[in-house]
Amino acid sequence: MYNSLLDSPANYNAGIYIRLSQEDKNKKYESDSESVMNQRQILLNYINSNGFKYVAEYVDDGYSGTNFDRPGFKKMIEDINDKKINLVIVKDLSRLGRDHVNTGYYMERFFPENRVRFISIMESYDSARNQASNDSSTFIVACNDYYSKQNSNKIRDVLHSKKSNGKFIGSLPSYGYMRDPEDKGHLIPNPETAPTVKKIFQWYVDGVGISEIVTRLNDANVPTPSGYKDTKLSIRLQNKDEWTISSVRKILKNRIYTGDMVQNVQTKINYKTKKKITLDKSLWIIVEDTHEALVDKETFQSVQDKPPKITRTKTPREKRLFENLIFCKECGNFLTVAYRRNHDYWSVNCNRYARDPKRRRCEPHFFPYNYLEEQLLKQVTKTLKQYIKELDIEYVNNKVGSLINTRNNVELDYQELCREKERLTRRLKQVYDDKLDGLLTSDSYKLMSAPIEKNLSKIKKEITKIENSKNQIKSQKNKIPDYTDKIRELLNTNNISRDLLFAIIDKIEIDQYRNVEIKYKFNLIKKDVFKYKDPEGPRNPYGSRGK
Repeated sequence: MYNSLLDSPANYNAGIYIRLSQEDKNKKYESDSESVMNQRQILLNYINSNGFKYVAEYVDDGYSGTNFDRPGFKKMIEDINDKKINLVIVKDLSRLGRDHVNTGYYMERFFPENRVRFISIMESYDSARNQASNDSSTFIVACNDYYSKQNSNKIRDVLHSKKSNGKFIGSLPSYGYMRDPEDKGHLIPNPETAPTVKKIFQWYVDGVGISEIVTRLNDANVPTPSGYKDTKLSIRLQNKDEWTISSVRKILKNRIYTGDMVQNVQTKINYKTKKKITLDKSLWIIVEDTHEALVDKETFQSVQDKPPKITRTKTPREKRLFENLIFCKECGNFLTVAYRRNHDYWSVNCNRYARDPKRRRCEPHFFPYNYLEEQLLKQVTKTLKQYIKELDIEYVNNKVGSLINTRNNVELDYQELCREKERLTRRLKQVYDDKLDGLLTSDSYKLMSAPIEKNLSKIKKEITKIENSKNQIKSQKNKIPDYTDKIRELLNTNNISRDLLFAIIDKIEIDQYRNVEIKYKFNLIKKDVFKYKDPEGPRNPYGSRGK
């Protein structure tokens, strides 16, 4: 027994854990005892007959027992750490897991250390009782692991044989194909998407660039590969309904469209992990002419041999005075300053909008740059002259003093966070040492270290934020007096430099309606707001050289 206080069944807050793998789903059991519904009934009946207090159930439907990266299991561990349950009940040991190292760790170390009673009904295992049936648990767990390994090897052999015979064994066929209803391992053209693949190849052979192909497909609202398959998006994909250069290029490089089956490009490291590695091309399994081609081999090869489009190298030029200081108010991107060679003048536009105007990812901010520069200089000069005229030395000194007081308060928070960082680092090292000593497998280490690393990452960000704040305070303390000198220098010079402007101005934001907002450094000067106006007369009186 763990504690005399827990002798009474009523003192146990029970959580039932249910797991059903994909393999179990495909089996036909006489009693159907492996289904989620029947596991639940068996466990609830056990709780009622023994007088335990039912708290929660944790279900992983369709998850392998060879690793512990399962949402239901992780939620159960979280509730154990939060002291919500102190009893875990499973139908049999294989439900907890089939990996003997991880399963053994939770049974022999994690549950006891967290004062959690563990019961497996079918094996009559009860960690709170000293009984002979508990001794066989190690052997049963090892057998479950061995079964998983053997089963995995058999499945791999079957799949490898199918690949070698040119049978498709993937989950979803490539865009343009579908499974043959009469033979699931055979691919046939998909009448909805195959014409798009053929069109892409034909356009490219006719000299249409990939970027233009993307535009044509999007303008015609052609379904994308990810959108058509309704696949889950990775972090890199923000919109599955839009074609990209990457998605078109992937189709142009896929040999499957020639009628050849290409498989075994990736493989799992072993049966205990989902992580895959890309194999060397010599290990790929390629079977020719297994299905109808969407493009002939000669055309496909000509596409692969086509030299990449040569891009012009930009000639270095001197930056315009306010370049890299002006931003789009709507999306936050730089407003690009570019020379319009055909019309001999400089222009401004939103970088995000200009890259893809047809899809209007932002709003246009197109207007002549030189007039903008003239109006910005006029406004900045006017504001700075007023600042110097009304400059209050006492105010500047008070500003420096307030920064010092702020720094003292920040220092206290900083020290407390550093102490917490050291504590979590020691805890993470302890878990890592357990992994090195063989007490934890990689899966268990990930499960145990994840919440620690999450908190540690949060604290590190807070520390970095405070360090940046401390550096900023220190910088401002030193630079505020110098700031006024820079303003005087700018007002007293006939040649205003970019360095002086960057020393005084934080950023300039312009919206689609040409409202301009000038933000100054250190908040010592209130921001300027005015509206840009196109003056009358010629568009660009300065020509390509500017003023």
